[in-house]
Amino acid sequence: MTWWTVVRFLHVLGAALWVGGQLTVSLVVLPLARRTLPDEQRALLLRAVGRRFGVVTLAAFLPLQVATGLVLAARNHVTWASLGQPGYGRILAAKLALFCAVLAAAGLHGWASGGGRPALARAMAIASLVGSVGVVLLATGLVS
Repeated sequence: MTWWTVVRFLHVLGAALWVGGQLTVSLVVLPLARRTLPDEQRALLLRAVGRRFGVVTLAAFLPLQVATGLVLAARNHVTWASLGQPGYGRILAAKLALFCAVLAAAGLHGWASGGGRPALARAMAIASLVGSVGVVLLATGLVS
C-alpha cells in the first residue's frame, strides 16, 4: 500500500460518508420520522439531524475532501490550464463545478429549513442529493 492509496481511500471515504449520509437521511430517517412522529417532534428531530450533519460536513467532510483533492490533483499534475483539456481535465472541472453547486444547494437547504421555507428546503435537498450522486459518477471517470 502506498501513500497515494491512503489519500485516495480517504477521499473516497469522505465522499461515501457524505453521499451515504444524504441517502440515509432521505431514504431511511425522513420516511420513518414522517410515519411515526407527530409534526412537532419530527421537526425537532430533523432539525437536529440536519444541524449535526452540517457540523460534521464543515468540520470533517469538507476539509478532508479539499485536502485530499488538492493532493490528488497535484499528483496528477493538474493545472488551471489542464482543467480545460479533454479527458481528465474537463471531467475534473465538471466534478469541481458540480461539487460547488452541491455545497451551495446544501447551504441553501439549511438556510431554508431554518427559515421556515419548506418548499425551497425540499427542492435544495433533492438538488444536493442528485448533484452529489452526479459528483460520484464524474469521479468514476477520474480513476487512473
